[in-house]
Amino acid sequence: MRHITFDCSDAYKLGSFWAEVLEGSISDEDSPGDPEALVSTPGGPTLLFVTVPDKKTVKNRVHFDLQPQDRTRDEEVERVTALGATLVADHRLPDGRGWVTLADIEGNEFCVERSSGERAATA
Repeated sequence: MRHITFDCSDAYKLGSFWAEVLEGSISDEDSPGDPEALVSTPGGPTLLFVTVPDKKTVKNRVHFDLQPQDRTRDEEVERVTALGATLVADHRLPDGRGWVTLADIEGNEFCVERSSGERAATA
């Protein structure tokens, strides 16, 4: 696999959002208005964002499940919403288990799960 590719309305803007969320970087060769933007992620795949004329119309069939490393799930939800994500559904349970479904700045859904430390504490 070379990239995970996303069709979107603004490749550079969405690529920049995901570079911040994933603590990666957008290619130095990409700039605002470009039809494509490539994002490198630490220890993960590269993401390619491609501007297309079609709008998103239904729920994603594939999405990211993010598991924070140095933060709790709730801290990660706060961080990512501060970057522009919006809450779609809150599946957190009173015992600390569960996840949060968010949408990126173009409405693509993704989830934030508990960190490894949180999982170990409830095992």
